[in-house]
Amino acid sequence: MSGSRSSLPQDRNERAQLDLFHAIPGELAPRDAQDLMAWPFFSLAKSRRTAPIDFRMGETWIVVEATAEHGMATIWDADVLIWAASQIVEARDAGRPTSRLMAATPHEILTFTGRSTGRDHYDRLKAALDRLQSTTIATSIRQQHQRRRHRFSWINEWQERLDGDGRPLGVELILPDWFYAGVIDQALVLTIDRSYFRLTGGLERWLYRIVRKHGGRQRGGWSFDLEHLHLKSGVLSPLKRFAFELRRIVRRQPLPGYRLTLEFALGRERLSFAPIPIDPFEAAMRRVGLPVDKS
Repeated sequence: MSGSRSSLPQDRNERAQLDLFHAIPGELAPRDAQDLMAWPFFSLAKSRRTAPIDFRMGETWIVVEATAEHGMATIWDADVLIWAASQIVEARDAGRPTSRLMAATPHEILTFTGRSTGRDHYDRLKAALDRLQSTTIATSIRQQHQRRRHRFSWINEWQERLDGDGRPLGVELILPDWFYAGVIDQALVLTIDRSYFRLTGGLERWLYRIVRKHGGRQRGGWSFDLEHLHLKSGVLSPLKRFAFELRRIVRRQPLPGYRLTLEFALGRERLSFAPIPIDPFEAAMRRVGLPVDKS
């Protein structure tokens, strides 16, 4: 078994203390962790980012740091964490034991996230796992009353299993306590539309997660002013560029299940969003990623 880095003694001890959770086969509803949906934890750029995210809002603070070798974990890399959250919730709801030590084939992860399964996509998955492991996070979220500064990575460790010809048989990864604790608490996970994986832009992916988290299924929807959204995104681009890109998204209306509008109130531009009413059959089709006939 080869890995992305040499195992440290504490890694071996952690692995020995955890039961191995094998991925559940079949079609699972995608679930996302609410904390990751609401706050700036990932790079939204397709180009490599090494500049840290240093976010402060009230009592909430987040610092995300990357290495020069791999760059910061991106919002596309976060699909692996959506897969992991979906597996954990599915197992918990079925009364099965869960674990931070998870095993799956690359094919299972790639097909769940709507990717192709060729060699190049597997190589991209390995690069994503490297970024998730090498990116470090420190935050006050869910630990406001702890005096000790807690730093973690999205993946503590990952390894791949190869056959005698070097072909991949599977991967194993260890999730951090912070992420696992948030997922295992039912109140901190939301089901998302499978069409999310077809969103190609980093900003529109981030926007869907914000909208799903805050707008939910409230008939009246929700709204944010653009300066607030810009701050929450963690992007490096200035507000003017951010607003320009947001207006383009509003014109295209790509977010599954939601309608976006821009309006001015009290001299400030605001983004409003509300769920689009759909019938139960269409909702079920969307959840499993099947096309809906609008004719």
